[in-house]
Amino acid sequence: MNRLSFLVLWKTVFLGCFVVGISGFYLPGLAPVNYCKKSSQLAPTCKTDVELFVNRLNTEESIIPYEYHHFDFCVAESEENRSPSENLGQVVFGERIRPSPYKLHFMEDMACETVCVKNYTGKNPDDAKKLALLKKGMMLNYQHHWIVDNMPVTWCYYIEYGGQCCIPGFPMGCFVGEYRRQEDICNMNNIYRNPRTFYLFNHIELVITYHSGENEDWGSAFGPNGGRIVSVKATPKSINHRSFGCVSKEPMAIKQAPLTPDETLTIKYTYSVKYINNNTVKWSSRWDYILESMSHTNIHWFSILNSLVIVLFLSGMVAMIILRTLHKDIARYNQIDSGEDVQEEFGWKLVHGDVFRPPRKGMLLSVFLGSGLQIFFMTLVTLGFACLGFLSPANRGALMTCAMVVYVCLGTIAGYTSARMYKSFGGEKWKSNVLLTSMLCPGMVFSLFFVMNLI
Repeated sequence: MNRLSFLVLWKTVFLGCFVVGISGFYLPGLAPVNYCKKSSQLAPTCKTDVELFVNRLNTEESIIPYEYHHFDFCVAESEENRSPSENLGQVVFGERIRPSPYKLHFMEDMACETVCVKNYTGKNPDDAKKLALLKKGMMLNYQHHWIVDNMPVTWCYYIEYGGQCCIPGFPMGCFVGEYRRQEDICNMNNIYRNPRTFYLFNHIELVITYHSGENEDWGSAFGPNGGRIVSVKATPKSINHRSFGCVSKEPMAIKQAPLTPDETLTIKYTYSVKYINNNTVKWSSRWDYILESMSHTNIHWFSILNSLVIVLFLSGMVAMIILRTLHKDIARYNQIDSGEDVQEEFGWKLVHGDVFRPPRKGMLLSVFLGSGLQIFFMTLVTLGFACLGFLSPANRGALMTCAMVVYVCLGTIAGYTSARMYKSFGGEKWKSNVLLTSMLCPGMVFSLFFVMNLI
């Protein structure tokens, strides 16, 4: 075998291994999960139970999030053993993912399944506190955040001009004040109309859409008994189950006034599940409907171009003024002939002594310059990983984890830049420069968040 044939053989083997590796490649945290019916023969090779996790509740009207168990909702038994592990980014963002008491089985529809029943009495102080906390959450429009198959459970509603908006999460309830406002969530249904009344969404209708794998390589082993989940949509409802169960038209109304000692309140939490087959949406594009329906994710090209034009126009004006001034000063310099006139400084020569003069706060300038470069390169590297797809929203907490790890690794750039700049200023306190570069900006951010958490 000659040398040319040997090289061709090695190239062929290398390309073959590369192609084989690419065919089975998935980014970290993005591998699909195959589900199948519990009664099918494929049950041991795929998942039959669809796990539903609950996350912390938040609102746009307050900066304080609460864990799911902070409110008096139904909780799962032995949840600590089934709670998924959280990475650094999830902890920093305040995510607290816990298992839920909702039991879901793939391709098994459920109707009006009871989760739990909560009873409140007016003479029990603990019940009064729990009920007051529920009212506070509905007053501030706190939102549930559920997770199924590593996807957020979305709430889709119709907006103006016949469009549909799907957002991650759904409200825990709504409140009708003295007068109904246009932006109130209670306007979604006319039955929520009584003033000074809370309406708790104690019934959730889940619609799970899946791809059966028809005409796909991965679905050949499942047939009609399996698939992959592509969307989970929730419709919250307020139902008083005491009359006709889940088909009751009477909402779960809670008066704004506290319960009297003789009053009792019973809240029953239920849910329904429906599975829909949709082979037009692939698993790889299952996030698209969320991104496309959110209006604020659209790029405002007109605003960007308008800002660029204004910046270019103002920069051109400043450049013209500077050029005219320089041209005038240079013309005056060229007209000077006598040596006595040369000693007189005017125009731009008046600032030549200030250009190379060390600043009075050279230490702070060098420290902030090093920290600024560290943050700039951290943003650049994080955006690079995000553009490559490693920081997908399916990989929860990856964005913040990557940003913090890259920030720590780029401390060398901050230290080198700060020390080099400080030395050019003639500084001699290099130990203080090292300590301030590594601790000043992170210490300020840590102190700010620490004080905010205390408040």
